[in-house]
Amino acid sequence: QVQLVESGGGLVQAGGSLRLSCAASGNIFGITSMGWYRQAPGKQRELVASITSGGMINVADSVKGRFSISRDNAKNAMYLQMNSLKPEDTAVYYCVLRAGVSYWGQGTQVTVSS
Repeated sequence: QVQLVESGGGLVQAGGSLRLSCAASGNIFGITSMGWYRQAPGKQRELVASITSGGMINVADSVKGRFSISRDNAKNAMYLQMNSLKPEDTAVYYCVLRAGVSYWGQGTQVTVSS
């Protein structure tokens, strides 16, 4: 069983920064990618950024140039650095790990005030 725990969310003013962390534990084998999704109220969950085991990165156009994703393979951890935050970035942010099946964290709330 794999567990993912997100942390680092909170309330921030527009223009501010937050760093989300995702810690993975359990029987982790054959990770193909990890990523961050977000879901705002009344909207579908959307991809924010992902990184493959080989280091290939994909970032959504809506956050490109403001958000960056990174991994620490030794710690089975992943991070999302979020800069220049906007009110439209307000959402619950979820960590996902893909290793044949997908594992999801419980999510962490990010609220950006104007």
